[in-house]
Amino acid sequence: MAVYQYSKNSKKRSKDGRSWYFRVFYSDLTGRKKQHYSKNYFTKKEAQDAERDFLNSEKELIDDKNMKFKDLYLAFYEHQKDLVKETTFQTYKDRVPFLEILDEVKLNEFNISHFEKWKKIMNKKNIANSYKNDILKFLKAILNFGTKYYNFNFTSVYNKMTNFTDPNEIPKEMEFYTFDEFKKFISYETDLKYICLFETLYFCGLRNGEMRGLTWEDINFDRKELRVNKQIPTRYSSKEWKFTSTKTKKSTRNVPICKELLEHLKELYKKESQYNNFNMKWFVFGTGNVPIVADNPNERQKMLCQNAHLKKIRIHDFRHSCASFLISKGASIVLVAKFLGHTKIEETLNTYSHLYTSEVSELVNKMDEANNNYSTSKPTIK
Repeated sequence: MAVYQYSKNSKKRSKDGRSWYFRVFYSDLTGRKKQHYSKNYFTKKEAQDAERDFLNSEKELIDDKNMKFKDLYLAFYEHQKDLVKETTFQTYKDRVPFLEILDEVKLNEFNISHFEKWKKIMNKKNIANSYKNDILKFLKAILNFGTKYYNFNFTSVYNKMTNFTDPNEIPKEMEFYTFDEFKKFISYETDLKYICLFETLYFCGLRNGEMRGLTWEDINFDRKELRVNKQIPTRYSSKEWKFTSTKTKKSTRNVPICKELLEHLKELYKKESQYNNFNMKWFVFGTGNVPIVADNPNERQKMLCQNAHLKKIRIHDFRHSCASFLISKGASIVLVAKFLGHTKIEETLNTYSHLYTSEVSELVNKMDEANNNYSTSKPTIK
């Protein structure tokens, strides 16, 4: 059992500020599974006291022991709904179909056989092991929720839930444009707005959603930098869109703008600001106060790749291209992480460490140099 609090923006909060509530699973007298949602309370303690009173008064009906896995993940969703971003919550919902085989399993009977059966079915699906392991991590999060809030003990199973592996799986190579390839690519673009768009992706390493969320008030021409403090995820259309926070706190950052891109942005700003109703809240890469259609850059890129006879990479791979370019120019892993807005340096290392081959070779050269210097200065052995 547990008590919860609605978020500050939730419409379920009472007008007088009451936001705490409790929810209980139980079986009615006919044996049907039900949930009880309490009214709202001012404090967590009030909600806990009310929950205790409810449990005491309905003791015969409370039946967590008969909870099924589907009951648990529905409770997990309800708990997370006001705690995570909408895009994260949608990701949870997208993973529901992969867990349906476990729906009717009673939680107090859940064992390693259930997990192995689920894993066997998952192995037949044509999806990458990395994605399967993301779903496994999600499954573990739900079980952890069951342990924390409903006192289930999954220890004997949890420790045996191994990751998906395939020794024959060929690692997918990262795709990116070298600087020369990008210059060839952009030379075929004639639309100033798209020139700025692709240069922003390449030279600033923005995510697609961050690029969509850029407004003119985010561009500081004097300081020669742009501000990333919001995004419009690609799942939102240009008609029904909204700003969300950046992927992580570290993703909120100021990114310096190189000279070439800065000049192009100035030119675009001069052109856009000629409109009578122009204001700084207009989107840099949209149409007025409407963001660019999520698929438009991809379609535009496809055309340019055909004309330039270049390989087609994902829009997100422009971000990888930026990292590759920075590394090729000698940027440290710490600076690359900061530039891209990664939360942890480990994330940058895991993604781009293979690009530091020249630095590794340089270490060996330094060893050879040290050995050579020593050999010329050491005393002659007789």
